[in-house]
Amino acid sequence: MKNSMKIVTIIGARPQFIKAAMISRAIKEHNIEEGHEIEEYILHTGQHYDENMNDVFFNELGIKKPDRQLHCGGQANRNVMLAEMLTGIGKALLEYRPNGVMVYGDTTSTLAGALAASQLHIPVFHVEAGLRSFNKQMPEEINRILTDHIASLLFCPTYRAIGNLAKESITKGIFWTGDVMYDAALTFGKIAEAKSKILSSLGLQSGKFRLCTVHRAENTDNPERLTQIILALLEIATSDCPVIFPLHPRTKVYIDNYNLRVTIATNKALRIIEPVGYPDMIALEKNAKTIFTDSGGIQKEAYFHRTPCITLRDETEWIETVEAGWNRMAGFNTEKIIECLGENPVRTEIQEYGDGHAAGKIINAIVKCFETGLC
Repeated sequence: MKNSMKIVTIIGARPQFIKAAMISRAIKEHNIEEGHEIEEYILHTGQHYDENMNDVFFNELGIKKPDRQLHCGGQANRNVMLAEMLTGIGKALLEYRPNGVMVYGDTTSTLAGALAASQLHIPVFHVEAGLRSFNKQMPEEINRILTDHIASLLFCPTYRAIGNLAKESITKGIFWTGDVMYDAALTFGKIAEAKSKILSSLGLQSGKFRLCTVHRAENTDNPERLTQIILALLEIATSDCPVIFPLHPRTKVYIDNYNLRVTIATNKALRIIEPVGYPDMIALEKNAKTIFTDSGGIQKEAYFHRTPCITLRDETEWIETVEAGWNRMAGFNTEKIIECLGENPVRTEIQEYGDGHAAGKIINAIVKCFETGLC
């Protein structure tokens, strides 16, 4: 490129911090190799506002502090949150006047970034495009569908994602890159091994504990679902193999609202802890005997670290993890969760997540797009 390019990166939630860290590294490497060509401005919507899920990640991942910080988190009404984000992002884009806007995944921040950019005729680059759970009751599904139909460049982590887009008649600007989360798992896995002290601080031994995360609205906002999950964890947790449960701020509110603290206290082997930083989370994932989660990202991270996963949802956008035997779909039913724990499927390797260089491929594709005048 003869002229420098400006990119505004929109982030707002923990998984996006991690993905953005890998893209920012790739931008720095590109600028060193090719000369200063890409200027990145980071806009944080504030969707995740808890310090343990926000500031700590910037420090641990080596991401520069956001150039613009909004304060749109904590809204109970998603429409209000989306409206506040659209206003704040729109103002920032008018100021920065970027050549493109980078969005990640499927959060409210993702959709807000895509909508704000499209209104100003700024190209949208969607990292983790083409994923589908085929459950439109999930706000994340609506967010990713709309973002994909807005985006100019769509970076797909799997071949199935490309097929999903084709079924919706999206066939231009599509790239298979592999998964930036695999890049992160390789990069930060080494850091976690060297720096994390979480196992010793919690008195845990590798392979002798299980890990659980819950944060999706379909589970937290429904007292029956959350109670059923807690009852399963209480039955599974033992003194020889406790269940470690880092409590998402959203889940904490509902556990208190549903008076589940007393129930949880009946088994001390179900150990609730505060949210942890990314290297500590990787250490827990790598060393757990099993992971229970409703997180899309952690389903993949479980595979990256070759830890069996039981997903607390009725469907997943990461079908290949199920097909390869690393992931079992349990929903929220207590008996089904326990039944999945007893299964021992044949497990195979997944090739399509790439070679750990997805971020570099994404940046190369964006640069080529501008060089050829297609963006």
